[in-house]
Amino acid sequence: MPSTRVTSRILPDLWKTSRSSRFTALQSRHLRTYHCPPRRRTLRVGVWVGLAFGLGAVTSRTLALAYAEAPEPTGKDISAYKENVRDQLSSQHLQVKKSWENPGVYAWGSNSGKVVAPDLDEEFIKTPRRIPFFDGVSLRDLKLDRNFGAAITESGDLLQWGAAFSRDTTQPTPTLKGKNLLSLELSRDRIIALSSDGQVYSVPVSKEDQATGAKPAESSWIPLWSVSGSISYRLIRPKGFQRGEKVSTIRGGLDHVLLLTSKGRLFSAASSGEEFPSKGQLGVSGLAWNTRPAGSYDQLHEVTTLRGFDIVDIAAGDYHSLALDRDGHVFVFGDNSLGQLGFDYNAEATTIDTPSLLPIQRLYQGSDVVPRVTGVAAGGSNSFFTVDTTRGQGQENTPQRGLGRVTSDTFSCGQGIWGGLGNGRWTHVQGTPTKIKALSGLSEWDETTNQVTPIRLAHISVGSTHAAATMNNITRVSANAKTSINDTNYGADVLWWGGNEFYQLGTGKRNNLNSPGYLAPLDGDANKGKGRREEHRFQLTPRKCVKVNGRKVNLEQRVECGRNVSAVYSGV
Repeated sequence: MPSTRVTSRILPDLWKTSRSSRFTALQSRHLRTYHCPPRRRTLRVGVWVGLAFGLGAVTSRTLALAYAEAPEPTGKDISAYKENVRDQLSSQHLQVKKSWENPGVYAWGSNSGKVVAPDLDEEFIKTPRRIPFFDGVSLRDLKLDRNFGAAITESGDLLQWGAAFSRDTTQPTPTLKGKNLLSLELSRDRIIALSSDGQVYSVPVSKEDQATGAKPAESSWIPLWSVSGSISYRLIRPKGFQRGEKVSTIRGGLDHVLLLTSKGRLFSAASSGEEFPSKGQLGVSGLAWNTRPAGSYDQLHEVTTLRGFDIVDIAAGDYHSLALDRDGHVFVFGDNSLGQLGFDYNAEATTIDTPSLLPIQRLYQGSDVVPRVTGVAAGGSNSFFTVDTTRGQGQENTPQRGLGRVTSDTFSCGQGIWGGLGNGRWTHVQGTPTKIKALSGLSEWDETTNQVTPIRLAHISVGSTHAAATMNNITRVSANAKTSINDTNYGADVLWWGGNEFYQLGTGKRNNLNSPGYLAPLDGDANKGKGRREEHRFQLTPRKCVKVNGRKVNLEQRVECGRNVSAVYSGV
């Protein structure tokens, strides 16, 4: 295992044992991501860095204790011996192993709707806790609201639970089955689900509505014979699709859903039976309840303004929408009453009902970098943009140091009164996108390419007032009995910020956070059981083919931020 990676995970242990240390977990991350290529093996680099901080003796003592506590290997016990030592050297390694041994769902936040803890009567779940029903279970997708939850099983069936589904049901219950579902979105009162063949289903949240509503006819195993479905649901049917075109991605708000097709075209539809979209979030100029075309209220509408643009990514907040094309252009539409579209607030025009180009270049005005948006995310009244910038030629047209260097930045806009902007401020309305410094300009040494590479964001999950960013840092999941005893596994960093009134940040405290921060490991008790005096940060386990209950599963951990609730689940 390359040296600097192991040393960087040992150093937080050493810093915490030194009373004079003032390094925080966030600072330790920056130290880890800005270091030179290794020249010697792990133990030597560990001692060298320890001496630089006046902690050489502590380094030796830490490693000695780790080896001393492990049993002496005899024959076939060498694998168990290595694992024991690795568990003591690195909590990240232990987290990865636990996520493989027992997949499942951790949830926390408001439990008023019996969503994050269906088996408990507690009002809040203050720290991550497993939902017993999902022990050993992997999911295709998971979405949580304060009052109801929905998940797609590994076989593609829909599970529902929570008070809004049924107050008499205390465990997740299969509802829509046999459709091979892939992903889902939650609206105010319905669940929008996408199947593998591109069909889009709209299912009532309420169990009673599912039982009493109209049930569509479905084909049966008998040719030319149809039967009524087991529950009530609607199909959001394609209109004007080209040959071979199907829906590939869905994103939804409270009253609307965006549908991206395999041809890069964008469609929208109403997704709630209670409210028709009225803030321009459908992207169709002048469209309202009174002006809608004849037909079902949830029919598809093509966002014709974007016709000709190859859309590759979409996002939706409560009442606004974002679209990103292949060339890095961002188009926004919908509600802008809190600046969530990236434009300054205008009291005379709080909504934009036609996709408008967001001028990202203005964020770098006066600099010599060329920006290109690589991703968008949204939720509640907030929007997020990830931007790659390339250092260009200066004004004097002379060679410069770092020419062509790529840096990754993250920007946010919208409501920040609860810290949701992540920029360290409590801003009520933020129109112009503001940089999240804790998630911008990061880099690390790539030991495969032998060069410094930017650390981008792999994913941002946005709830109603809080968010979590999963970093695309270098990970490792290949440590085994044949590799070095110092070779440990480690995952992707996750940072959290925003509103915490319902303990949705999982810190165990109720204070909001306006800057991204780390969580403790989900299996904190397991780390304490190893005798570790301090705990590292929580990391997500990246995708890996592992054995679960005797069968091979391609598994990874994912983060989900919902309405006043949060979750981490094992996804396939």
